[in-house]
Amino acid sequence: EIPLRLVGSEMCIRDRFAVSRVWEENAQVCVDLMRRAREGGAGLLVLPEGILARDITDPQIVLKAAQPLDGPFMARLLEASRGSDLATMMCVHVPTGEGRVWNTLVTIQDGRIVSQYRKLHLYDAFTMKESTNVTPGNDIPPLLELGGLKIGLMTCYDVRFPELARRLALDGADLLVLPAAWVRGPLKEKHWEVLVTARALENTCYVAATGECGERNIGCSMVVDPLGVVTAQAGEAPALVFADIDPERLAHARKVLPVLANRRFAAPQLA
Repeated sequence: EIPLRLVGSEMCIRDRFAVSRVWEENAQVCVDLMRRAREGGAGLLVLPEGILARDITDPQIVLKAAQPLDGPFMARLLEASRGSDLATMMCVHVPTGEGRVWNTLVTIQDGRIVSQYRKLHLYDAFTMKESTNVTPGNDIPPLLELGGLKIGLMTCYDVRFPELARRLALDGADLLVLPAAWVRGPLKEKHWEVLVTARALENTCYVAATGECGERNIGCSMVVDPLGVVTAQAGEAPALVFADIDPERLAHARKVLPVLANRRFAAPQLA
């Protein structure tokens, strides 16, 4: 997970944890991280993808463990968020009611769900097939405003599709948030670093990308600034990492590298 602290208005980003198959254990980890993020002066805590439950030996775990947004997992986190300005983002699997689930990026703050985004691009690649159990979303997520920042929402495999990041940047995003569970494999750490850095640099946005760790995934959470500089990074083990998001750095990047103003293509549209 990555707690982000905005320069001037404090935000925070947290690096990864290893997700258990027991939702109660994962909820307690989230609650503990929310407390630590608040104590560290963060305004935003970003948790990884798929934190409800994980069991690499059971491909049906996303169906078995899925909960509605008014279920006990989210109720536990919402209660823990009451009375605080800290916003917390995480991805959970939510039943569609048709024997499948949505991979949903949820933002909570002060006891309320303030945004949700159903993952557009499903991970049907490298021998994996997320679409077996997951239904894709059909909407470009609206920007979320927190602490004076406009935040664009993306999830894991979305980072391989530059159209979404560009659309969010043109909509006005200052920061792109990317919870992930990036699967291990040949050169996969390099893919992650290149893609996250490219999305930041080509759109002159901050990118906060958090990765789940554990047996299957690489972790490697990172924050990249609008000129492609990695300002915070974690390794393969659980960690809580704080990073500053500086509006002046954002303004400088867009002045010296006005790629959004210089572009010749229209804003991408969802097919």
